[in-house]
Amino acid sequence: MSQTAPLEVPCPTCHKTVAWVEANAYRPFCSERCKLIDLGAWADGSHRIAGEPAMDETEIDEMVLRAERDAGLTP
Repeated sequence: MSQTAPLEVPCPTCHKTVAWVEANAYRPFCSERCKLIDLGAWADGSHRIAGEPAMDETEIDEMVLRAERDAGLTP
């Protein structure tokens, strides 16, 4: 039976090649340091998912009232 080589991926922080194996507790990162650097970037807003900004409750309430009014559900 042949053994396949483990998947290798670049560390998202430093781009060093990392073997995707159970023994690497920090995968996909190469180290705890790189993992914490990435976490800090999410925490300070450097990393973010593109898209529309989230609406606050006031905007949601206004949108619901407008939809109800347009549908003739409210006077």
